[in-house]
Amino acid sequence: MNVVRLHGAGDLRLADEPPPVPAPGEALVRVTAVGICGSDLHWYEGSGIGDAGLTGPLVLGHEAAGVIVDGPRAGERVAIDPQLPCGACETCAEGRGHLCADVRFLGHSVTDGALRELLAWPLRNLVPLPAGLDDAAGALLEPLGVGLHALGLARLRPGGTVGVFGCGPIGLLLIELARAAGATTIVATDRLPHRVEAARARGAVAALVEGGRERDLLLAATGGRGVDAAIEIAGEDDAIATAIALARPGSTVVVAGIPAGDASTIAASAARRKGLDLRFSRRMNRVYPRAMALAAGGRIDLASVVTGRFPLAAFEAAFRTAVRREGLKVVVDPSA
Repeated sequence: MNVVRLHGAGDLRLADEPPPVPAPGEALVRVTAVGICGSDLHWYEGSGIGDAGLTGPLVLGHEAAGVIVDGPRAGERVAIDPQLPCGACETCAEGRGHLCADVRFLGHSVTDGALRELLAWPLRNLVPLPAGLDDAAGALLEPLGVGLHALGLARLRPGGTVGVFGCGPIGLLLIELARAAGATTIVATDRLPHRVEAARARGAVAALVEGGRERDLLLAATGGRGVDAAIEIAGEDDAIATAIALARPGSTVVVAGIPAGDASTIAASAARRKGLDLRFSRRMNRVYPRAMALAAGGRIDLASVVTGRFPLAAFEAAFRTAVRREGLKVVVDPSA
């Protein structure tokens, strides 16, 4: 089968490898859609993410969908839940498997991801897709779930105001989720004009990042009161600073972006004076059913986020497009 492996920073290689052999409880899946995530780009550009580094050639890709090709569920279209918590530790017992210290995650550390034709993965992590969602939408259920989890941490109430700082694919999905959750005013920022326009098209008052000058504009959009919940999803210090600047006293700021290095800096005095609840968001918890219902019911438009589609053989062009932040979401089809 064809597989793309990362050998070092910027060094992706296509190879022909034997297909995986499913273990007990697993099924073989023909992968049909893989979204390139910002975290994949951290691996690609820096051969690591946070405190995790490349220890051997790694298959990237954790936003994925496909078709089961063996066993009693053969022929079933599925979204692939990428995380496998240990299920035995105290954290897992508390229902926080996404925070498990021993979690396995597609395309991370030593667990190969989905940028390949065939993948063996536990049946319990293969989520049936309804007919109304295509395979690319199935892959995007994972970033939608990440947005759902972050929004839950933000404690947004119906009628509240929210700020989304970073309008990449997850940021744009967060805007839609906030609207579906009953937010009355949504403000947003990004460094790229086409992402700002995409945020406006989804109903946000959005502004280009301009050295902090955008904060006055967005504060005015909230009537001067600021936002009830602020979510940073850019992985940049200025986005955290804007979230803190626009958050109302006593409100919540969620840091969901992943920085290029392994450090983020905040203005402690501003956060302290406001008594802000600063929360960090990692991946997602058990939200696939909710994500599926929102997408299948037409409340969230996943299709409009996909702006680039590539076969696996064009992996270099796909990653160049994603690195340059051209368009929004890039999806690779290993079956094409």
